[in-house]
Amino acid sequence: MSKRNDYDYFNLDNFDDGYDSRDYRRRQPERRQGSYNRRPVYSSASRRRNNKRRTRNRIIMVSCGILIIILIIVAISSVFRGCFGTEPTSASVSTETKPSNNVQTTTAPQTTKEDDLSPAYFKTPKIEDDNTNGTMSYGIYVWNKKAYELFGSDDERAKNYADTINGFAEKLNGIKVYDMVIPNHTEMGLPQRLKDSDAPSSSQAENIKSIYANLSDNVTAVNAYNYLADHNDEYIYFGSDHHWTGRGAYYAYAAFAKSNGLDVLSLDDCTEQKIEGFTGTFSNTVSGLDTDTVHYWEFPYNVTMNITDANGNVSTYTSPYYQYAEAGTLTYGVFIVGDNPLTVLSSDSEKAKEGKKIAVVKESYGNAFVPYLTYNYDEVHVIDFRSFSGNLVSYCQENGIDEVLFLNGIMSANTQIQLDSMSGLFD
Repeated sequence: MSKRNDYDYFNLDNFDDGYDSRDYRRRQPERRQGSYNRRPVYSSASRRRNNKRRTRNRIIMVSCGILIIILIIVAISSVFRGCFGTEPTSASVSTETKPSNNVQTTTAPQTTKEDDLSPAYFKTPKIEDDNTNGTMSYGIYVWNKKAYELFGSDDERAKNYADTINGFAEKLNGIKVYDMVIPNHTEMGLPQRLKDSDAPSSSQAENIKSIYANLSDNVTAVNAYNYLADHNDEYIYFGSDHHWTGRGAYYAYAAFAKSNGLDVLSLDDCTEQKIEGFTGTFSNTVSGLDTDTVHYWEFPYNVTMNITDANGNVSTYTSPYYQYAEAGTLTYGVFIVGDNPLTVLSSDSEKAKEGKKIAVVKESYGNAFVPYLTYNYDEVHVIDFRSFSGNLVSYCQENGIDEVLFLNGIMSANTQIQLDSMSGLFD
């Protein structure tokens, strides 16, 4: 049987019009006997019937004509939509192209499915595999001139971290608490083939998923994993260092902002800067690695940064970036001048509501992340739990802070000594 035409449904031959086609036949007039040459005479009743019939037929014909016109208009509209449709597609929404390490794109994530931010839904990152093998060097796996820090953990450690954060949230009663765990480069850059053989490494997605599943209702999990997975073909991790890049941190910021209904800063509105020749932490023990480039973005608004060092001395800067950072092993220090006990960023961004404040409890993974929050917050208080000597609860109360984000790299979240150090914030 041939495929039925889409318009057959509207074919008038199939349309139940409610009348009998026999009504179209003209009835012969009644003739008087013996008067064949005289004009036929109709009775009043007969004339009324004929008039009603003609009126009905005209109505039917007009109705059919209108229906045909409507069908023609619908058909033409369908053709034009098919040729010039305006429905957004993934191709039209995103202008991302795959860059090399030194080629950047600046398009912010424009669309977000609800699943992308779900703490229970994790995407599988697409990782290019040239089917070559790497080498193990001092516990670091080297593949294609990039170094990867391998990861190993289990559900018990994941639950331990979640329980620790839950305990913090109870002590921060009345303060909104967020938690974000960041995967490292191994998860997003090393093919599963190698993680199953030469470079044994546990699934970081499963670890983070287990952490989020064990968080209490007092903690809001922020799923940055999916945003990183969506952009893992970009330059979001360094190859010679264990940190993410400024771009990787930006996508985590976008996840945080969208999950909380905040506007997302567009990098198109910022001025990109870069420092070539970064030789990260892995370069100290592994030779033959490619050097990295550190990218950062200056904002279209003013930011004041006050840094309090371990001795209580305060230094003031007019940017969240250290403009004198140079190539070498310390280039990552361009972000908020590296690790300090307390850093406070103040912003005059139009999107930052007056008095809106957040504290970010972090290790060095947070350094590249916190500058972006100045777009949405009047003040961003950055606390490095490894060296901050104050009590977090008291600090938040004294400074009018009602939001706290615990941001940890995956390695830190699964290391007990780091959790013990964080717990010191509540002594």
